[in-house]
Amino acid sequence: MYTPNKSIIAEEKLKSNKNYSKISASIKMHKGAGHRERLRKRFIQGGLEAFIDYEIVELLLTLGTPFRDCKDIAKDAIKKFGSLKAVLDAPVADLQQVKGIGSNNVFGLKLFQAISERYSKEQIPKSNLLNSSVAVAKYLQKSIGREKKEHFVILFLDSRNNLIRQDVSIGSLNSSIVHPREVFKEAIQASAVQIIIGHNHPSNDSKPSPEDIALTRRLEDVSKILGIELLDHIIVTTNGFSSFREQGLLF
Repeated sequence: MYTPNKSIIAEEKLKSNKNYSKISASIKMHKGAGHRERLRKRFIQGGLEAFIDYEIVELLLTLGTPFRDCKDIAKDAIKKFGSLKAVLDAPVADLQQVKGIGSNNVFGLKLFQAISERYSKEQIPKSNLLNSSVAVAKYLQKSIGREKKEHFVILFLDSRNNLIRQDVSIGSLNSSIVHPREVFKEAIQASAVQIIIGHNHPSNDSKPSPEDIALTRRLEDVSKILGIELLDHIIVTTNGFSSFREQGLLF
């Protein structure tokens, strides 16, 4: 018995619709389609280096939003949560409070977060002993020493100075990306006994700035209250480093 192709029949019915051309045009082109394509080309050609936070969120939202401009939604998400990292870490229910983020396009954000976490874990050797400032500096120089933007790294350690997890944020060191509450929240989640923080200086000068010192003091104060020791703060460049512990900047 001959069975007609239902998809062909449905397509023929759609073509017979007077508004077919308009429907077809809306599928092929939507508001912001050109902008979205330019974003994708920028990423393919140069990675995320020149992207600002909302543009990264916008790219991720497009994975589950094929026919809608996501620029304003992404900006609203950054405004609500404060940073790219905060957006990625936010629970699904909180993300969906942003107008335009629903069950479909939240997929891209959570997928990226999950992949990033898996990738970070696989990047950490099974036995990575960070028991000296030199060992930590070498580790950080390999991962962030040559970056053109500041990267802030938290290394979560067990009682034997083995690295069990790490977290990386991009941007100048300020309260929006380095807040004691968030740092130690993640330390507790990782069951870390101690932590080391570090960042790079793209200027190639490893001398701590007054802001670096102030931030470290805040983190050290909280570490003493919570009983999670802040072992050191290491600043790295392409071929040098500074240790707060060695310079007597930690007590």
